[in-house]
Amino acid sequence: MYINKEGEYIMNAIISVLGQDTYGILAKTSTECAKYKANIVEVSQSILKDYFAMIMVCNIDNLTIDFNSFVDLMEQMGKENNLKIQVMHEDIFNSMHRI
Repeated sequence: MYINKEGEYIMNAIISVLGQDTYGILAKTSTECAKYKANIVEVSQSILKDYFAMIMVCNIDNLTIDFNSFVDLMEQMGKENNLKIQVMHEDIFNSMHRI
């Protein structure tokens, strides 16, 4: 968690999306995030040959469902679209990548 200028805690999630490149991956993923009020803060995407790779940072302070349900729904949306979608709380992500 981070603290913003107003002294409020901010909770973010890291979403990774991998799969065969096709039309609308960013649109579908961002639409699903918006559906549950996960606000996209930053996006990075690349296409390597025919493969699509994207990482999103989303603010999850206002999620309309619990975080674990959000993780499950995003993973399911990925399966339905032949994508591998992983959602991880930013605190866990940062802990895993510290030396």
